[in-house]
Amino acid sequence: MKRGLGFAAWVLALASLIGRAALADQGGQMSGQMSGQIEMSEHMVPAPQKGLQIYVRNKHLAGMSSFGPAKTLVFVHGATYPASTAFDLPLGGFSWMDYLARHGYDVYLLDLPGYGRSTRPPEMDAPASANPPLETTDQAVAALAAVVDDVRARRGLQSVDVMGWSWGTAIAAGFAAANPAKVHRLVLYAPLWVIETPPTTLKIDPDHLGAYRQVTRADAEKRWLSGLTPAQQAGLIPPGWFAQWADATFATDPKGAAQTPPVLRAPEGVIFDVVRYWQKGHPTWDPAKLTMPVLMVQAEWDHDTPPYMSHTLFPLITHAPWKEYVTLGEGTHTIMMEKNRLQLFRVVQDFLDMPAPR
Repeated sequence: MKRGLGFAAWVLALASLIGRAALADQGGQMSGQMSGQIEMSEHMVPAPQKGLQIYVRNKHLAGMSSFGPAKTLVFVHGATYPASTAFDLPLGGFSWMDYLARHGYDVYLLDLPGYGRSTRPPEMDAPASANPPLETTDQAVAALAAVVDDVRARRGLQSVDVMGWSWGTAIAAGFAAANPAKVHRLVLYAPLWVIETPPTTLKIDPDHLGAYRQVTRADAEKRWLSGLTPAQQAGLIPPGWFAQWADATFATDPKGAAQTPPVLRAPEGVIFDVVRYWQKGHPTWDPAKLTMPVLMVQAEWDHDTPPYMSHTLFPLITHAPWKEYVTLGEGTHTIMMEKNRLQLFRVVQDFLDMPAPR
């Protein structure tokens, strides 16, 4: 009996250690080899559109003075939500930007014009129907180019790593295809590609597209969980995380937040491009022009940019020196803010850090 109780106590102690290790992995990875204070700065970069400014945020370890293309990354957001509340939201105590900064990266994000903390075009103060769609993919690529050139000039670099999410993959890849010498490595998270059937989450009416669209918190939550069974939804988003994200995101649009119910206004240029390009089988960029290492990664329950898009796109990347495609289990289009987000973080960092295969 005493021996059995001792063994049981040992098992309980081991389980406790494993549990503490798991918690440390989620929220405590900011210690040990990831110790150190993070330095954050913000600035604006002139946008290609006259009178508009692009918000840029930078994070790296305090005191960092040596910079190189292999440790410098620029994040690009998707069609509806800004980068500043996606890539730098301290869920569980730290954001994706924090995670990379703690691993020695000089990491940047930008909010495209009309999004987040960047300048909103004056057309967004008028009724949406009064003006044509704002911020098309071509304009977004030009905005990314302005930010990448700003980063390169600040750090004295020839190239940087670039990562896009959702529509941001078309922006990042479009920039990389046109400027291969400026992109060290490219990450496409939840890639957008040719659409076989119209997305159920987008109500597209090409004859009535205005300058911008309005999204409520209920719309955002419904889209996030669209297509999931109750069992899949259970525990997917840790308690409080959706509210934390929604509070931060909707606060970036004070005029929208003042409405009843509160809304987030998002430029409609991406929807215009979905109608005239992606839905018609005419992508905005050529995969064969990517000549840098490429990682494509997405989650298995992604219903916004379903896996068939990646399966179609991956074989078309024919001139990358090497490429990878990774599918992550139990996650959606927004896995970076879900229970399995560390899988995404590690896959991306492993790709960025690894030596080129021989």
